[in-house]
Amino acid sequence: MKSSAKQQVVTGRVEIPAGPTEERAANPAVIPFTTKKASPVRAKRTQMTFLTPEEVLTLLKVARERSTRDWAMILLAYRHGLRASEVCGIKLADIDLKTGSISVRSLKGSLQTIQPLYQHRGQPLLDETAALRVWLRKRPKDGSDYMFTSQKGGKLDRTQFFRSFRTVGRLAGLPIEKQHPHVLKHSLASHLVAGNVNLALVRQALGHRSINSTMQYVGTSDRQASEAAQAALMNLF
Repeated sequence: MKSSAKQQVVTGRVEIPAGPTEERAANPAVIPFTTKKASPVRAKRTQMTFLTPEEVLTLLKVARERSTRDWAMILLAYRHGLRASEVCGIKLADIDLKTGSISVRSLKGSLQTIQPLYQHRGQPLLDETAALRVWLRKRPKDGSDYMFTSQKGGKLDRTQFFRSFRTVGRLAGLPIEKQHPHVLKHSLASHLVAGNVNLALVRQALGHRSINSTMQYVGTSDRQASEAAQAALMNLF
């Protein structure tokens, strides 16, 4: 589908238009883009929602006050673009605090990577190493191989993580459509793209095998493209 609509990278809710003839919303916090259709029938409209940086910090602050486990889980999910099942699947052996690394086993055909754990000294809420150290000191010794355990012991499942995230999100004042853990993966992608991070690096950070999966987070306007071209030429000449 050819689109002449102007697009912008924003930090807010993203709506996916269902077809070329459907009227686009006037909301400036909407990035229109095309999705593949399985049949000639026009697909239903879906939404890709993500958090603003301020909402991320508020969410992490509430999580830390409520539970160090929730703080560590939500922070890792955001910082590494993890799904709920991937967070729950992290094992103790996947975390190496001495080298400051985490082995990420992504699902749905994504890449398996070893990524650094960041301290982010400028913002304590984003300090992964501190969050994990605090949680490990409080984590019950129940013999489980998994990093995040339930109150009754054993591996925390994705449904329990969802309930915990929904509670933290509600206490943080997030709207209902943002009270789902998958919003964290979308948020990381949105923030990296908004920060003009190279798409190849965004793809690696999200664990995408195909750049096409990463491109769904990208939108540019004619003005942005013109300004980028002008800046590049000014640097050359």
